[in-house]
Amino acid sequence: SGVIVLSWYPPGMADENGEPTDDLVPVVLDHAHKYNLKVTFHIEPYKDRDDRSMYHNVKYIIDKYGSHPAFYRHKTSTGRLLPLFYVYDSYVTIPEIWANLLTVSGSQSIRNTPYDALFIALLVEERHKHDIHRSGFDGMYTYFATNGFSYGSSHHNWASLKAFCDSNNLMFIPSVGPGYIDTSIRPWNNHNTRNRVNGKYYETAFSAALLVRPEIISITSFNEWHEGTQIEKAVPKRTGQVVYLDYKPHKPNVYLELTQKWSEKYRKEQEQWLM
Repeated sequence: SGVIVLSWYPPGMADENGEPTDDLVPVVLDHAHKYNLKVTFHIEPYKDRDDRSMYHNVKYIIDKYGSHPAFYRHKTSTGRLLPLFYVYDSYVTIPEIWANLLTVSGSQSIRNTPYDALFIALLVEERHKHDIHRSGFDGMYTYFATNGFSYGSSHHNWASLKAFCDSNNLMFIPSVGPGYIDTSIRPWNNHNTRNRVNGKYYETAFSAALLVRPEIISITSFNEWHEGTQIEKAVPKRTGQVVYLDYKPHKPNVYLELTQKWSEKYRKEQEQWLM
């Protein structure tokens, strides 16, 4: 089943360009449930995020939303059903702090409590893999939709990252995207622009992800229009100076169709791997 990963800040907090969003979560959960989707959380780097505040936040999320039928739980290899949290910019906190929360002997340990979960760290640089392992995380994801932007987001490094994860009992979650262009908000960043090549870029990313046989593939993003990574339906549109990306000559939902195509391919291949 499909899983929506929701950007999340604690109640009353937001990023510098946004509004607090925690009060939208119930609406999202209800709508997701209607369409047989699950919802989990992308925990953003809010102010003073550390082992203590994370414990409180995870407890808050599970207490408040954990009983909703759309709340996602992941079945682990040992058969446990656990919530799964992506932790954005996890590397800004030192491994010793994370280890307090994420290792069994840690001073704030969440392990083997009712709030235990799978915690997925962001890997940007190669050295982060050792930090992630030391921190007690359960896995890593690569997030960025720009092949070549970072070590983690470069497709050619996925095989060795997957091997590292396999040998350390970690999940490897590669992130795929349809292209990238953020020059409307970061005019200096055009070297990170990646052309969509009529869907070929997205398909190449999926193909690279499937090669490493991951347990989960994440898609960045559904609707980040300002970074040109949206896959939702798009028709030609402009507001003032801003001209939005459209998918012409293709249909408005071409990226949803590609997502469906590759999800089915992934499901079929997964059945083969498990045999």
